Amino acid sequence: MYFGDQDHEDQIGLLEGVRSRFGRTYAGEPDRIAADLAADEAVRAADTVLFTVPNQLGVDYNARILATIARDIAPSIGWTPADAATAA
Repeated sequence: MYFGDQDHEDQIGLLEGVRSRFGRTYAGEPDRIAADLAADEAVRAADTVLFTVPNQLGVDYNARILATIARDIAPSIGWTPADAATAA
């Protein structure tokens, strides 16, 4: 694994120069991440969830990560693609 140490504590950092609180790290196989996110009360209550990808690994690797998030993880917390939502 390149990154993602299973930190279960909130972290404080800067996001666009503003002090921000970051929740725990989710790392592992997509089905496990999806199940963990779906079971997390804070994630279920949130109106925004920020996914971070490691820019050091390049565009192709990040494109695969984002596709996996969109296909296998985000639907477990209620996300649907904009085109699917408008087609319904």
